[in-house]
Amino acid sequence: MSAVDNILDRTFGLSAKGVTASSEIRAGITTFLTMAYILFVNPSMLALTGIPFEDALFATAIAAFVGCIVMGLWANLPFALAPGMGLNAYFTFTVVGTVWNEGDGMLGETAIPLAGGGTWHMGPWEVALLAVFLEGVLFLILSLPQVGARTAMINAIPKDLKIATGAGIGAFLAIIGLREIGVVWDDGATLVNIGPHETWGLDHGALIGMLGLVLITVLMARGIKGAMIWGIMGASIWGWIFEAYDPYNDPNYAPLAGTPAQGSGGAGWNCLPSAEPGDPCMYSSAPDPGSIVSMPSLPEETLFAVFSSDTLSAVADNVDVFLLVLIAFFFVDVFDTAGTLYSVGRQAGYVDADDQLMNSDEAFMSDAAATIVGGLVGTSTTTTYIESGAGVEEGGKTGLVAVTVGILMLSGLFLSNLFQAIPTYAGACALVVIGAMMMKSVVDINWNDNEIVLPAFLTIVLMPFTYSIADGIAWGVIVYVAIKIGMQKTSEINPVMWAIAILMTMFYLGPGDQTTFEAIFGAIF
Repeated sequence: MSAVDNILDRTFGLSAKGVTASSEIRAGITTFLTMAYILFVNPSMLALTGIPFEDALFATAIAAFVGCIVMGLWANLPFALAPGMGLNAYFTFTVVGTVWNEGDGMLGETAIPLAGGGTWHMGPWEVALLAVFLEGVLFLILSLPQVGARTAMINAIPKDLKIATGAGIGAFLAIIGLREIGVVWDDGATLVNIGPHETWGLDHGALIGMLGLVLITVLMARGIKGAMIWGIMGASIWGWIFEAYDPYNDPNYAPLAGTPAQGSGGAGWNCLPSAEPGDPCMYSSAPDPGSIVSMPSLPEETLFAVFSSDTLSAVADNVDVFLLVLIAFFFVDVFDTAGTLYSVGRQAGYVDADDQLMNSDEAFMSDAAATIVGGLVGTSTTTTYIESGAGVEEGGKTGLVAVTVGILMLSGLFLSNLFQAIPTYAGACALVVIGAMMMKSVVDINWNDNEIVLPAFLTIVLMPFTYSIADGIAWGVIVYVAIKIGMQKTSEINPVMWAIAILMTMFYLGPGDQTTFEAIFGAIF
């Protein structure tokens, strides 16, 4: 064993976990490949708020790097962090602006006409970043071992609901992956439907993605190490050779060739909504060898923007709205992180005999630290990624996996063109496979207990149906408490579950067309 291997073994306890440095690094690369898209998607999305793309790219990479390094070196867990999908969408579309002609966002103040028609309402993104920063500080306080509020919360949730959370995240990953591949698409009549399979060919991302799924599964079944990496790279190279069509990045993905555009593709972050068929942003292409490496630069506008006098003045003028934004970020991130950590931790063997996540305080503090850094440099809330399951499924068990991902995320500042070239449908293959693996836990739920059947079921199905981990967990808890009340078994509800159920009910329901929190803050301010 070399000197480097000795250092890594002592730092991460590789031998005790039955792994090697090479296997952990391979698992880290696998996780990174499944979530490298965030290096392009997050800046592209935040750019809609007025944040410069280069600033958002820098912030995304730095926040992910800090979170992964802290998670790996302190918590010694194989979980990767980055600015969260869903949280960044809430930041962009609900807090800072609302799409097209629907009116101002929560902080909206400036209407900008778009070339393709419609209006984009944009508010002060600096205020939203301040909410992210303060949320991170609050998380850090609640995660301290002396406080332990976040650990107490996850430990208070009944085991069956926590297991259902893992299965629900699996279903959520699957629909995300299938949508990014192009197999599943929006349907106004049936909600979702299969994509236009009549058009699938060797140069279509949907077919390449499905073949990538088969390749990964066959390699895994044969016990070949790095199956997901080989599958992702195989699909990428195939797409580059054939310049394959990427349906996820076509905002005008229509049900059949020649029919009117339905706007039913994926997020379309590579293409503007006004993009025409044949636009090069919709097709896969290999990176130009001469432009793979580029030098990054410090953020010009977002660095420490949260402390500007204009930001603090805007908060003072909109205290009630600002508090609602802060609470929304807080609740969504609490449940997203708790559900992800428990589910991936259980998959990795980090849940003990008492059904408690090991090193949970350190894990929670890792994402809090990353969120604080992200808010300071210019990105939305940072959270643990469900794609961490890819590295775990590849055999990753220690913090070296997270450190590997963090270093690779930092390299995104220099190799962004290379990572952007990995087609969406290629990376999405791994998400579907991970989703299938995470669904295995559903057999451990006590389906013979009629009091747990509905809460567990809602926890599972609401995640893919609402596109939110937080919504699934929250309503599973609310319904669980309501059933226990109906069964006159309130003594079985612990104080933490009471608190979660009450706060979540206030967060979702209220008088008239307001939530309870909105009504309270409206009355106070």
